[in-house]
Amino acid sequence: MHSKLFPTALTLIAAAFLLGACSKPVPSAEPIRAVKVLTVGVEGMRAGGEFAGEVRARVESRLGFRVGGKIVRRQVELGQRVKAGAILAQLDPQDYQLAAQAAKAQVTAALTNRDLAAADFKRYKELRDQNFISGAELERRDAALKAAQAQLDQAQAQGSAQGNQAAYTTLVADVSGVVTAVEAEPGQVVAAGTPVVRIAQDGPRDVVFAVPEDKVAQIKSGSGVEVRAWGAQASVRGVVREVAASADPVTRTFAVKVSLPTKDALALGATVTVMPQALDRSGVQVIKLPTSALRQDGQSSAVWVLDTASMTVKLQPIQIATADGNDVVVAGGLQPGMQVVAAGVHVLSPGQKVTVYKEKTTLAPVNAAQAAMQSIATSASTVAAPASATVAK
Repeated sequence: MHSKLFPTALTLIAAAFLLGACSKPVPSAEPIRAVKVLTVGVEGMRAGGEFAGEVRARVESRLGFRVGGKIVRRQVELGQRVKAGAILAQLDPQDYQLAAQAAKAQVTAALTNRDLAAADFKRYKELRDQNFISGAELERRDAALKAAQAQLDQAQAQGSAQGNQAAYTTLVADVSGVVTAVEAEPGQVVAAGTPVVRIAQDGPRDVVFAVPEDKVAQIKSGSGVEVRAWGAQASVRGVVREVAASADPVTRTFAVKVSLPTKDALALGATVTVMPQALDRSGVQVIKLPTSALRQDGQSSAVWVLDTASMTVKLQPIQIATADGNDVVVAGGLQPGMQVVAAGVHVLSPGQKVTVYKEKTTLAPVNAAQAAMQSIATSASTVAAPASATVAK
């Protein structure tokens, strides 16, 4: 009888195991996350728009030869200060010197022809006075004299031009300033007008910076600008001198030039911080949030708002106006008094239960090493006292 009941019991046990395996597991409760929250409030902006600018000379000239040729010598280097009249570079002048000599020879030949025509005219004029020749013959001699004189004038003009061409093989600085770029080297063949040296002229300085399209309309010529050199506390007041009429084809920004006072001229090429007064928003009351509170929801930004009644979070879209330091300025979507999650926004889900994170207060740590050293010193002094007494006896 027992042998018949044993297979039946095994069958029941196997069926129980199969039913337990096929049943759905009980879902575990979702953990309640602790989040840091902040209360939305209104506060003043710390600063307005700041841009990085560069100090440049108001007039910067790219100098080149007025004739083409091979550069044989360059007398200046990058950063060198030059005065007006200083020689910057030289071309090979041989061909131009030969052309000047040829033009000089043409002048000599034209002068000889003119003198010969003048002598003929003088002799024929005397013959005409004695009625030995007709007036028409004298007029022909007069025309020949005028043609010879015109050829002489032409030869002299060509000679002067060729002389100038030879002089143009020497590049001379026409203003005083600093060499800011060298664009050609000795041995290079350049065409007429090719820039060889760039010189920043002495005189007024400008600060040049780029402004995006959405802010260029607020900056007007004549408006004030605060300029501060990097690492300096004091600032220099400048005035907007020029605003570009069109955007840069690459950066799509507009160049703005600020005139600086001559007495407060900054170093050429220095990088400065530019703060246009037209973009100053210091003290304006706005809603600001740290960047850690933002969550990108598709093409828009959003934040997690805490519902204190149910202790759950919901996603709230917001509109961002601009940045103020490390914070963002919220243009819409929030009201003062709301509680917004400030950290851990990427691990939350709509309707999730949360708790407010509270930082734990820790006691001041005890210097265990110092306490141990004091204990060892106390024990050593206790042991050393009897030993010394024994020796004394």
